[in-house]
Order: sequence, then structure tokens, then C-alpha cells
Amino acid sequence: VQLVESGGGLVQAGGSLRLSCAASGLTFGVNWMYWVRQAPGKGLEWVSSINAGAETSYYADSVKGRFTISRDNAKNTLYLQMNSLKPEDTAVYYCAASITYNTRGEYPYRGQGTQVTVSS
Repeated sequence: VQLVESGGGLVQAGGSLRLSCAASGLTFGVNWMYWVRQAPGKGLEWVSSINAGAETSYYADSVKGRFTISRDNAKNTLYLQMNSLKPEDTAVYYCAASITYNTRGEYPYRGQGTQVTVSS
């Protein structure tokens, strides 16, 4: 299984980025998909989840109203549109996958991450 994130970078506060996660080696269309992040010196933080059919999505309070998760099952790709970025959004962003919905942060599959840095 490979999950490869891309789209990170350096952006000013208030700006936007769109992250992508290309999945291979798994049946993408039956997995819950997640975005999680890890800020410097902090633990892993769940950001957002989306179910296999893209009918249901959840967001952490810290990103609600600013981030949008989506997926294209035909392309085996997960997205995270991030708007109104804040310096506290600075972190390495990972995508993750699991067959059943996981709220404990124990994902069978997780990518290598992409760095997002938001300057003030």
C-alpha cells in the first residue's frame, strides 16, 4: 500500500493550499480516508475524515469552516482544500486509510507526509 501526499508548501497567513493524496495498492473506494497532522514538538492530530462514498465527512473544530475534504474514487485520490490558513496550521500533513472508521488514531496505512508552513 502506498499513500503519497503532495501540495504542501510555504504560504502566508490567510492563503490557501490544496493537498492531494494518491493511493495505490488498496481498494481505495471501500476505505475511510483521513487527514492528520503533526506540528513541531506535538503529537499527531486528527484533522478530517471522509467515508468511502464521500457522503459523510467530519472536521476537527480547529479547521471547521476553513478546510474541505474530498475524494475522487475514480482517480484513487484524496484532497484537502485549506483556506484562510493560520500559522497554527503549520505541520506535516499525512493522509491515512482504514476499512472501518477509526477514532483512536490507529490507522493501518499512512503516507510519508507533506510539509505545510504558514507564515504570519
